[in-house]
Formats: sequence, C-alpha cells, structure tokens
Amino acid sequence: MNLKSKFDFKSIRFKLWVYFIGFALLLIGLIWFLQIFFLDNYYEQMKTAETTKLADQIIDTFQDGDGSLLELTRTLEAVSAANGDIYVRVETGDGSILISPDYSGHGPLYQYSLQVQALRNKLESGSFSRVSMITPNPVADDDTKILAYACYLYQATDGLTEEQNHDMSYILYIFSPLYPVKSTVSIMRVQLVYITVIASLLALTLALYLARRISRPIKEITHSAAEMGKGNYGVKFKGGHYSEIVELADTLTNASRELEKTDMYQKDLIANVSHDLRTPLTMIKSYAEMIRDLSGDNPEKREAHLNVIIDETNRLNTLVNDMLNMSKMQSRSITIERSNFDIKATAESLLASYDILAEQEGYKIKFNCPAPIIVNGDEAKIKQVLSNLITNAVKYCGEDKEIIINIRKTGRKMRCEVIDHGAGIAPDEINHVWERYYKSSTHHVRPTEGSGLGLSIVKEILTLHRANYGVNSKLGKGSTFWFEMDIVRERRK
Repeated sequence: MNLKSKFDFKSIRFKLWVYFIGFALLLIGLIWFLQIFFLDNYYEQMKTAETTKLADQIIDTFQDGDGSLLELTRTLEAVSAANGDIYVRVETGDGSILISPDYSGHGPLYQYSLQVQALRNKLESGSFSRVSMITPNPVADDDTKILAYACYLYQATDGLTEEQNHDMSYILYIFSPLYPVKSTVSIMRVQLVYITVIASLLALTLALYLARRISRPIKEITHSAAEMGKGNYGVKFKGGHYSEIVELADTLTNASRELEKTDMYQKDLIANVSHDLRTPLTMIKSYAEMIRDLSGDNPEKREAHLNVIIDETNRLNTLVNDMLNMSKMQSRSITIERSNFDIKATAESLLASYDILAEQEGYKIKFNCPAPIIVNGDEAKIKQVLSNLITNAVKYCGEDKEIIINIRKTGRKMRCEVIDHGAGIAPDEINHVWERYYKSSTHHVRPTEGSGLGLSIVKEILTLHRANYGVNSKLGKGSTFWFEMDIVRERRK
C-alpha cells in the first residue's frame, strides 16, 4: 500500500494547520496596524471625548445650581483640582477673563491668547455651539500639543433680548495637554515583537496539536474502512473526542454490521439456492436416465417417472419465479393493480386447493369469516400472501395438524390471522422470520420443500400495500401470522 506524504497539501491536518497559523498572523498583524498607525488619532479622539464630557458636567452643574459666579468658581476649582494637567477658564462675551482658577502653573494667561481668539472666532461665526482644535502647546518648550476646547455657558436673564443675553453669556475654555505618543509607540512596538514571537509559537504549537487531534480519528476511520473494504466486516470504528466524528464512526460501525449480515445472508442465499436447485436437477437427471435405461418400454413406469420430472420442473419454475418476483418487489419495479374485492371470497377460492391435504393427510383447515369484507388492493398478490401464510402454517403446524384462518373487522381495518399449534418461534428468532432463506430452529411437520422466500414475499407484498403485518408466537404453543388492510366503505345510495 502506497503511503501518502506527510506533507499532503490537501489533507485536513495540513489545512487546519495553515488556517490556524494564518488566523493568528492576521490577528497579530491587525494589532500592529491599529497600534502603530491609529494610536495618535485614537488618543486625540479619546481626549476630545473626555474634554467634551468634562464640559458637559460643568455646564450641567452651572445650570442646575443658582447660576452665581461663586458657585461656578467653586465648580471650576474642583475640576482643576481633580484634573491637575488641564487649564480651565471662563470669559465673558466681550473677552474679559471672568474666572481662571489656579493658572499660575500653566504660565501667563496671554500665552493662550491665540488659541482663545481662534476658538472665539469659530463660536461667534454662529456655525458651532462648541469647538475644539489641536495646536502646539504655548507654555512648553518641546513639540508637545494641546487640545483647545470652547463652548458657551449661557446665563439666561428674564426681560433681556437674545442679543443682550448673548452679550452676557459666558464662554468656557478648556486646555488639555496631549502627551507625546512616539515614546509610547516605541515601547509598545518592542512589546509587540515579544507578543508576536510568543503568540506565533503558541499558535504553531496549538495548531499542530489540534490538527493531529482532529486528523487522528479520521485516519483511524480510514484505516478501518480499508479493512472493511477487504471483507473484514466485523471491524469497529473509533470516533475520538468530537461529536461529528463519533456519529460518523457509529454510522460506519452500524454499516459494517449490516454488511456483515448481508454477506452472511448472501452466503446463505447461495448455499440454499444451490441446494434447492441441485435436488430437483438431480431428480430430473436420475429419472430421465431411468426412462432411457429402464422404463422406456414400460408405459406405466415411464408415466410415473415423467410425472416426477414434471413435478421437479415445476419446483424449479416456482423457485425461479419466486426469486424474480422478490427481486422485482425489492427494486420497486413491480406495480400494484388495485381494485375493490371481497377478501372472504378470495380466501374461500384459495382454500379449495387445500382440500386434498385434508383428504389424503388429515389436515384440518378451519376458516372463520362471518360476512363479506371489501378491501382495496391487488387481489392476486393478496391471494399469494394468503397462500404463502397457509403453506407456512401447514409446514410448521403441530401434531394436531390444525390450521385456523380468521378474517374479521377491527374498527376500520380488516384483520386476517393464520394460526397454527406448532412448536412456535424462539423470541430471538421472531424478528428474522421475514428474511430470505431464514430457517427456524423448530422442525416442521410436513416434509415439503419450498423456495425459502415465502415469508419474504409476504413482507414485500404487504409493504407495497402499506399494510400492517406481524407475527405472535410462543414456544410450544404455536404462531399467529397476521396482516391488516383498510376496509372500503360502501357509499349510501
């Protein structure tokens, strides 16, 4: 057997390894891209959002209070104390500094004049109610930047026009430093190198482990399937640790068992067919030779020998026809010619052919059907069902040689029962009686030979009619084979 290369690029193991490593590298690359190229913008957006939130808090506190300058001063002092790196101040509408708590650490006030003027111009243009911009830090000697933010703090006064209110409005300015992120990016880049190496090694190890863990049960299933292909149907498939593979293994194990059964049935079929064919062929050959060598000139003996040859030929014909019918029914190539018929009359016409058994061999066939029952189906095939069930009962009936056929109504169904008082069927064999060429362990009374397909044909015909059927049996007490069909309701005139 040729073994595939370990580096099979189409194998599940290799593709799982590639997909997992690819996903890990894509994730690491995305982190690199976001941190290096978007860190500045993200930091500025985050700082702007924090400053906007702080301004809203100041506005809400001012508007919810009594609106006095003392309260506003206290609010700004509290904000400055809580956020030591920002500079907050309030100006009036004409540009006068109204409140600037603890600005000594931020340098002279005039150093923010350019930023204040630019923000004021944007606000006075009327297009914005709050504005922000990023500019170089005027109180630092390095290349750091600040976020300059401005918005109106309106002090509404009754009895004044909108223009007068605007003149008396207050403008809130917030200046927040933006710390340099280049050094942070450099530090993060070094950290990302370590993270990339460690994550790649972990991803490689985990990918190899998962690929091997997933592919191993599939390889074992493949090996077991190869053994099953050689005819070792008893092999058991192992599924590993994954539900889907376990279900696949269980399904293949069941398939292996069914194939083993089929193989056994096939061997039994060949053996039984060979036996059933050999016996009549041997008889035909023997009696033909007897006619040729011994009874050719004796009309009586020749007639008897010819009758034996005809009987054996009929047996062969019956066997071949049963096999052909069985094959057609299983392939669903046979059609059902449905019609309404009286099953009581059908059974009575069939039972007339069994009178010879009562006369010559003492069989007692009792038929119970109180009234005609109209059913819908293929009358000829239902007649064959009855014939096969009665013949089976004759072969396996008890010493009393009694067979009972009951046909009666049960609700909207017609139920037909064929009862014998024979040895019965063992519980472990009762589910196999419908199989082809299955031979029960119990012995039949009448030494007759059939095709071995009688009950299998019964099963297929009733299945085609979608009829219920079954068998009830107890060892030492006999068996009851039954089937049910829908009753045709007569239309009221």
